Amino acid sequence: MAAALRARIASGELRPGQRMPTQAKLADEFGVERGAVRQALRILQSEHLLTNASKGAPATVAPEPGRAATGPEAVPQPTMVTLGPRIAAAFAAPHVEIDALCLTSVSLTLAIGEPLRQIHAGRMKPAKVVVRVLLPSRDIPLAFPTPVDDASDDLDAQLRRRWLNQRNAQGQVLRHNLLALRSTHGIDVQVTFRALPFTPPVKLYLLNGTEALFAYYTLTRSEVEIGQQHLEMYDAPGIQSTLFAFEQGAGLRDTTFVEQSHVWFNALWETISSELTLTT
Repeated sequence: MAAALRARIASGELRPGQRMPTQAKLADEFGVERGAVRQALRILQSEHLLTNASKGAPATVAPEPGRAATGPEAVPQPTMVTLGPRIAAAFAAPHVEIDALCLTSVSLTLAIGEPLRQIHAGRMKPAKVVVRVLLPSRDIPLAFPTPVDDASDDLDAQLRRRWLNQRNAQGQVLRHNLLALRSTHGIDVQVTFRALPFTPPVKLYLLNGTEALFAYYTLTRSEVEIGQQHLEMYDAPGIQSTLFAFEQGAGLRDTTFVEQSHVWFNALWETISSELTLTT
């Protein structure tokens, strides 16, 4: 609920100074109890998106919503919390440019869901959307996910096939949902995938040439069921990775990071990456 309201503020659907719907209306809309509504509003107030969230009257959108979302004062949060609102805000521009380097594109596919809903609801309509995604190649030995202990060749192959199926499925959904905007709304859409010859230890999202969102893939030990067997593996849950936000113009550190991130991404795109086909 907090993520959905955050995206509405980022897109301008809820404007600075505007009163939020009452707690009763929000509870009815989202199908939750009043306690959940109050918790969501407190979260948004802690992020400087709302004011007076603890008063009796409806909360108000802050005069400068999201002012601490990027820059040195930004509080890093998990990808699943941060990425959606930033993607939604990026889609408010007439020309949307998103570059992503990741392991499977799960987080990106989820995050783009909110601006797509906004477009279908008629609340925003960019003229052009260009998305470029770098993913690991199917032809390389992956650093992760990987078995904790030595596994049979068959189990290892099944684990790899599990990752590949997820990579391809998420990429296909992302591409389909974006390209559908051509026929439904007349938006010029370009979606391109390329393959990397290594497993990326970090994830990176570049938005409209002005923002860079960066996170480490931190390995954890988990158990997965493959066939009839349980396999201990090392993997990195990307949606839980802490995302650090940098914005051009928010100081020398941020501006330099954004600029160098673009240089780095373009160098990978134009040199050692190769054509990627989203099939098994």
